[in-house]
This record gives sequence, structure tokens and C-alpha cells, in this order.
Amino acid sequence: MSMTKNPPPIPKALIVKPSKATKEPAELGDHAIWQGDAEDMLCALPNKPLFDLVVSSPPYNIGKSYEKKAPLDDYLKWQERILDLIIPRIKDTGSLCWQVGNFVDNGQIVPLDIEMAPIFKKHGLKLRNRIIWHFGHGLHNKHRFSGRYEVVMWYSKTDSYQFDVDAVRIPSKYPGKRHFKGPNKGKLSGNPLGKNPEDVWTIPNVKSNHVEKTDHPCQFPVGLIERLVLSLTKPGQLVFDPFAGVGSAGVAAALHDRRFWGCELLPHYAKQGRQRIDEALRGVARYRPHDKELYDHTKSKLSQIVDTGLEDAGG
Repeated sequence: MSMTKNPPPIPKALIVKPSKATKEPAELGDHAIWQGDAEDMLCALPNKPLFDLVVSSPPYNIGKSYEKKAPLDDYLKWQERILDLIIPRIKDTGSLCWQVGNFVDNGQIVPLDIEMAPIFKKHGLKLRNRIIWHFGHGLHNKHRFSGRYEVVMWYSKTDSYQFDVDAVRIPSKYPGKRHFKGPNKGKLSGNPLGKNPEDVWTIPNVKSNHVEKTDHPCQFPVGLIERLVLSLTKPGQLVFDPFAGVGSAGVAAALHDRRFWGCELLPHYAKQGRQRIDEALRGVARYRPHDKELYDHTKSKLSQIVDTGLEDAGG
């Protein structure tokens, strides 16, 4: 008589309280959010290479509801303390992706990627890409051009870094294009898997009507992290986010069989993060994939000018 094996249990994410800190990484499991301060968590971990990918969108010091605005020098010193703890814990084949915007001081913008570059240089990291994240929507500005992009700095620990562009190729603009001369005349000229997504990524930010929206005021879109996770790690490897928020990096990792550790100071966000990661592990996460086509706004009724018979307001 044949015996039917029960399927393995679906793993669940943990919330680790600071009082349960451990220097034994295995006790954190495959998916965990440390609810507490990132510096405390890092100091509780062994000072040895653990992470295959560190990806984060740290608080930008712009005075959001969940952060206290500090002078730029103080902010940079704080970021340096965090990175001094993180970088020694990245594997030699690993990468660090730090997504930042601008510090605004009396109407003057200060690009944080430029201000932070000396920190990464101090540790000997190698800048592989300065990825432009074009998100398309945001506040309008009356005193300068409205900002519609931020930056992802991708650094590798060494020259022996992991990178799999085939995992994140996107559809070619002209997939039927062929060589018109030479030994390959008549053959398709593009890669059959699609094209390299290049270093300007148009991925919508998480606004009120976004499928991933929670109550976090500055939420990281899963698709942005997903592209980094797929190209810079392999299944089973460890992704770390020291500012996990509502767990978007954990969702991206869980969707693709990567392990995840994160840290979130606020209990409310840590709880939401665990729930979202659990949904990803169960295969029911709601998210926007990195390769989803952008919505064509010309098809919206709002893009059409309707003749109401009224004079133009500027007439």
C-alpha cells in the first residue's frame, strides 16, 4: 500500500525581541525581523561575514512622521556607525544596495549618495552602478523642478561579486530586429531572453492606490528590491535590511526562496512586516512584480480634454 507523504510545513517569519538577543545566528531562523534598534542587533551578531545582500532604504532625514529631522552632519555620522557595523558582515561575494534621496536644507537639495560616498570608499567597497529609480509621481514644487527620482547605490564587497542579469532581463523593444550584414546577417541581433534593464528603472512608488500600500508613509516597493534580489543573490542566500519598515525586502526574499533578516524599531511596522512575509511564504502576497509593464496613461479618460463649452481659465 502506497503512503502519501504530507507536504513540508510552510515556514513562518519570526519577530525577535531585543530581550531575546542571541549571538547564535541560527536561532534567528530563515525569516526574522528584529524589533528594536539596528545597532543593537548588529552588535549582537558575530563580527564575521553573514550577509549575501544588504538592501535598504534608510530614513532620509526629511522629517517624516516616523523620524526626527537632525542636522546633516549628525545624520551622516549615524549612517556611518550603522555601515561600519554592516560592511564587515557582508560576504566577499556579496553586495550592498543603499537607496537614498536628497536632504533638503532651506530649499537647497543635498544628494545623499554624494555625501555618503566617502563612507563606502573608506571600507574599500566598489561602486558597480548608480541606479536611477524613476518613480513618476510625487509632490509638485513651485521653486524648482519637481523631483521624480532617487538613487540606489550598488556596491560590491570585492571583484568576486555575484551578478545574474539573465534573471532580470526585460522584453526587448525590437525583439524581431536582425543583423543586416556580416557573418550573422539575417540572425536575431538581440538576446532571446530579453534585454538588460539598464541603470534607469521606472518602477512606481507606493501611493494610496498601490496594491502593496500599508500605513507606512515611505514604503519601499517590492519590485525594486525584487530586481536586486534576483540579480545579486541565489536561492537559499541571506538578504538583510537594517531598516525593514513593513518588510518589503523580506517579501522580495521570501518570494524567491531567499532567507531574510531585518530590523525595525517600531513594533507596529515589525508586525506588519512579519504578516507580509508570511503571506509571501504562503504564496498569497499582493505585490507589483519588477517586470510588469507600466500603465499607459493615455488610455485614461482623465488624459482626454473634454470640451465643456466654458472658456479656458487662462483665456
